[in-house]
Amino acid sequence: MPVNITMPALSPTMEEGNLAKWLVKEGDTVKAGDVIAEIETDKATMEVEAVDEGVVAKLVVPAGTEAVKVNALIAILAVDGEDVADAAAGGGSAPAKAEAAPAPKAEAAPAPVAASAPAAAVSAAPAVATGERVFASPLARRMAKDAGLDIKSVSGSGPKGRIVKSDVEKAAAGGVKTAPATAAAPAAAPVLAKGASEEAVLKNFAEGSYELVPHDGMRKTIAKRLQESKQTIPHFYVSVDCELDALLALRAQLNAAAPEKDGKPAYKLSVNDMVIKALALALRDVPDANVSWTDTNMVKHKHADVGVAVSIPGGLITPIIRKAEEKSLSTISNEMKDLGKRAKDRKLKPEEYQGGTTAVSNMGMMGVKSFSAVVNPPHATILAVGAGEERVVVKKGEMKIANVMTVTLSTDHRCVDGALGAELLGAFKRYIENPMGMLV
Repeated sequence: MPVNITMPALSPTMEEGNLAKWLVKEGDTVKAGDVIAEIETDKATMEVEAVDEGVVAKLVVPAGTEAVKVNALIAILAVDGEDVADAAAGGGSAPAKAEAAPAPKAEAAPAPVAASAPAAAVSAAPAVATGERVFASPLARRMAKDAGLDIKSVSGSGPKGRIVKSDVEKAAAGGVKTAPATAAAPAAAPVLAKGASEEAVLKNFAEGSYELVPHDGMRKTIAKRLQESKQTIPHFYVSVDCELDALLALRAQLNAAAPEKDGKPAYKLSVNDMVIKALALALRDVPDANVSWTDTNMVKHKHADVGVAVSIPGGLITPIIRKAEEKSLSTISNEMKDLGKRAKDRKLKPEEYQGGTTAVSNMGMMGVKSFSAVVNPPHATILAVGAGEERVVVKKGEMKIANVMTVTLSTDHRCVDGALGAELLGAFKRYIENPMGMLV
């Protein structure tokens, strides 16, 4: 029976993607693990691997096709000696028995976190029970969810044990153990207020005085998430001024002492690298602020995974420094350079920009003195960093010149209230103004 290859979900929120390029042609023989296509999402370009051995019978979706829906049929694979012509003619009618799996492109620099194993097209991170992956077709997952079945307790009869439609039907008929009702029930979607229609907006401007530029996927995603954040999260803001002279002096010393590697310094620390470390250590010291909100629980994180907003053409993305409180400044610096470069090239893996426990948004290099950032769920905090500048400060009754930067902490007031936010910001300020503490 032919294997249907479908558009994979490269992230839990992905709804569609662009089929940028086929790396195989009809008639080619492929084996499991071979890269067969490149998919572009609003955040990155990813490679797709075959999960079965066979012959490419038909490329259903041409290269360059945009807005292909997740789980849509994109190719047909003839397996087990099937006639290629028969497979091409008959594919697409039967439920998908196997799908392509997303896989990151190989990079010269090591990633800060381990890449996940190839997953079913339904999600980049399938359901996990006890650390084992559950491989199932998108149709099977949807049917199991609708029937209230625990997909992890269904036995698969498809290739490599994948769960397919018939397995779910048998499980439903046989009364397989169901998942708890709370797990099966979909979360209520937030009701978003709608602004003026496009027609109402355009009525304000003379015809011919503007041009219309369609939103791309990234801009749509950013707009949706920011609107949800501002409508569903009660934001609270705390600001503080931090003196930078000691930090700038230490940074200069550390950079001057950097060993050479291939004729270049092994690292070159930026102020932002030290801000990341200081925020991570502050969250370690004030663990009650290293949290995420759910309707039933406070999620207390064991590590400070710090996202860093990076501006890229068309929007921004937030790659994450994992366990930043445990890493040296040089490690953070080199990881950030690698992540930042690949972010601009849209080559990040989903696990490199999804999740995290907090974030930093630094507009200081643009000369911005201070600003307030929007919390990016599931985070409960985000730190907005302004420019370091010379200011007059009063010390022991005398006016002095000092390098000062203003930072503003935005918090989700449901879980990080004013006093807790002030405590976190106080801890951050101590590390910035006494930076030797970041080396201990």
